[in-house]
Amino acid sequence: MAKKGGESMTIEDRLENMERELGRVKRRNRWLLGTMLLLVGGLVAAGAFKTTVNSAQAQGAGAVKEVRAKRIVLEDENGQERAILGLIEDNPALKLFDKNGKTRAALSLFEDEPRLALRDENGKERVGLSVDKDGPFLSLSDENGKSRAWLAVTKYGPGLSLYDEKREIRAWLGVIKDGQSLGLKDGPSLGLYDEKGKAGLGVTEDGPGLALVGPDGKVIWSAIK
Repeated sequence: MAKKGGESMTIEDRLENMERELGRVKRRNRWLLGTMLLLVGGLVAAGAFKTTVNSAQAQGAGAVKEVRAKRIVLEDENGQERAILGLIEDNPALKLFDKNGKTRAALSLFEDEPRLALRDENGKERVGLSVDKDGPFLSLSDENGKSRAWLAVTKYGPGLSLYDEKREIRAWLGVIKDGQSLGLKDGPSLGLYDEKGKAGLGVTEDGPGLALVGPDGKVIWSAIK
């Protein structure tokens, strides 16, 4: 038998010592387990709080306030370019393309002068709008891309010019400081027509005068000087 305090240790004493040691081990294990659970719970709570804060910040910030790029391209579901925003020789420009890849609209700023061009399905420019140092200009072109009508407002006043297929001016109308101006080139004539396209009143090409035309298109009265 082992001695304890000068006395022999019985089996009962040994069992009591073992139970006390096991109790201490169990208490120490429970404390460690509780500490680990608290630590893990704290980490989870911190992660959830961070996620909530980030989400709230993102919602509060809204859309991106600024995007910097030298070229932006928009593509359709087939990967075809439909719009381009970028620089052309250091001048900003926006181009819009149809499904066939042809430019149908272009907005640009060239030498500090804005310009808008609209094109048809063949790529011909049909409408041009620009503003330069003299004022705004609107140009309308035919199917060959030749300008046939020109409307402008300059420092002299508003004006309208009409051109033939050779790009020669044939008529103009303007308002100037001294009054109004109406011009007809190469055989001036002026006609008023009914709903069927028949002239009812006109000035002939033979000289200054006045002619009245019937429903059949024939002159029924004229006074030519």
